[in-house]
Amino acid sequence: QVQLAESGGGLVQPGGSLRLSCAASGSILRVDSMGWYRQAPGKQRELVATITYGQVTKYADSVKGRFTISRDNGKNTVYLQMNVLKPEDTAVYLCTARIVPSYSIIPRDCWGQGTQVTVSS
Repeated sequence: QVQLAESGGGLVQPGGSLRLSCAASGSILRVDSMGWYRQAPGKQRELVATITYGQVTKYADSVKGRFTISRDNGKNTVYLQMNVLKPEDTAVYLCTARIVPSYSIIPRDCWGQGTQVTVSS
């Protein structure tokens, strides 16, 4: 089995920063793309940022210039550095990764449990 575990959420004032981490663990052969989504109350889940194994990144327009996604392939970990946070960034942030398990050649999309980010004064 494989799993994703997020950390780093919390309460921060507008203009502040947070750094989220997500580590993949288990019987892993390879981790391909990794990324972050978020879901606010009453809203649909939306893409925040993604990063390929080769470090190619993609961002939602709403976070460009404020958020930075990065990864450590040796640790199967993805990070999301969030700066200049706004109240509208408040949401549950979910990590996702396309993982090839060591017991199968078929990639599967895995999701973490989510971590709450609240931006409020």
